[in-house]
Amino acid sequence: MGDKVMILSGAGLSAESGIRTFRDSDGLWEEYDVMQVCSTQGWEADRELVTQFYNARRIDLADKKPNAAHIAMAELEREFPGQIINLTQNVDDLLERAGCKEVIHLHGTLTDLRCESCGHVWDIGYRAQRADERCPACGSDSVRHNVVMFGEPAPNYRFIQPSIDESGLFVAIGTSGQVIDIVSISTEFAHSVLINPKREMYVTMFGSHERYIDEYFETYIPKKATEASEEMKNIIKDYLKHGE
Repeated sequence: MGDKVMILSGAGLSAESGIRTFRDSDGLWEEYDVMQVCSTQGWEADRELVTQFYNARRIDLADKKPNAAHIAMAELEREFPGQIINLTQNVDDLLERAGCKEVIHLHGTLTDLRCESCGHVWDIGYRAQRADERCPACGSDSVRHNVVMFGEPAPNYRFIQPSIDESGLFVAIGTSGQVIDIVSISTEFAHSVLINPKREMYVTMFGSHERYIDEYFETYIPKKATEASEEMKNIIKDYLKHGE
């Protein structure tokens, strides 16, 4: 176990910046079937619909701004260079816009496209993917969004275990633990913090454990990301300055 801090963020980190999620009461699920627009089956069935969905998400991102939690994480990175491992499940660029330089996007990046022929990834900003879009590297017109869909591998998951090995404190912020099992990660740490306003039941592929996720963490902060940003900063600063 190392002495760095591993931060894993989820949709709750960006929700307060106006990034809509599927799980919110006014979320995207009311307009879309998640499996139609975020799965390999949906992609194979209707590539145009899926492309339109990600185009809309990309265009919507243009006017969104980092919130206090994004900014707090950027401040920590500047104050403790090389000691913060920042993994996010989010595909937006708000951490980068807040000033974070070292962000590992576990599920891809919304502002990029990817070539299905050669694998090249390139930034298109906040515009829609054009119908005649071609890969700038190989010229192929087999181009898609750079967001991981249900039913396909997430290559950047390879960074999770090395991050655990290098860290002594685990902070999960704004994630329900339904995509990445944060409980199994927290059990590898003596020191762990969960920041999430809603208590979530721990459910695995084998069913519910009848315990809340926060019960597996050393510290639970039942607040929204922005409300907990200063408390999070202080916990991380204290750990990095004084260790255990």
